[in-house]
Amino acid sequence: MTSDITNFSTFNVSSKSRKTYFSGLSILRNIAKFYGIIIAAVIIFLWATTLITLIYIDVSNLGFLWLIPAILLQTFLYAGLFITAHDAMHGVVFPTNLKINHAIGAITVFLYGLFSYQNLLKKHWLHHRYPATELDPDYHDRIHKSFFGWYFYFMKGYSNWKQLLGLALVFLLLAEGLHIAKINLVLFWIFPSLLSSLQLFYFGTYLTHREPKEGYTNQHRATSNNLSPFWSFITCYHFGYHKEHHEHPHLPWWKLPEVYQK
Repeated sequence: MTSDITNFSTFNVSSKSRKTYFSGLSILRNIAKFYGIIIAAVIIFLWATTLITLIYIDVSNLGFLWLIPAILLQTFLYAGLFITAHDAMHGVVFPTNLKINHAIGAITVFLYGLFSYQNLLKKHWLHHRYPATELDPDYHDRIHKSFFGWYFYFMKGYSNWKQLLGLALVFLLLAEGLHIAKINLVLFWIFPSLLSSLQLFYFGTYLTHREPKEGYTNQHRATSNNLSPFWSFITCYHFGYHKEHHEHPHLPWWKLPEVYQK
């Protein structure tokens, strides 16, 4: 009888433990659904906070040793804005609600440089469908193959006069309307956005899609940068694990190292 009671108690405890375990798993799965939107919110918050702080700082009191890291930090966060938009194009920022997902993408590319999300979305899927060919809007024209030649050709395909006019008006509004020092706008708003475009292009397009001497060896016509996860993150939010991205386009950027290391 005592043995039966003991066994029954053990069964109850074991049953409760299993319920707690599976309940915990369910909670973790529900939280995981929001990883993308949480990471996107953190990047946008950090970008906005540092930008607002830096554009109002007195540059004359900021030594050179602090100026360069500040510009590099803002450049890194600008790259994060674009990577967030890129993930939105693949539907992985908030996959359970694509309207919110694409809204975040539209917001981040607008903050990045007044880009049209729909235009970028259309061209990006052409890039995935026809990588490194004449139908790929990210690829060079067989003439401008050098880094800067290809970069300017690339940027020309994504920029237009309305966007440039809009950026000029925003600059004037901030400088003349809000009386923000022009040097601050140049150092912490213009420079970082331009530097991040070079960063994204170099690590995510030029190195990964330029034709190797032996020719392309896979259907994605892409390679990956041979960097550790730490440096891959620092250089371009793992955008350099580009072959893996093309093979698994629905993986968010922070999961690419797992695939790369397999």
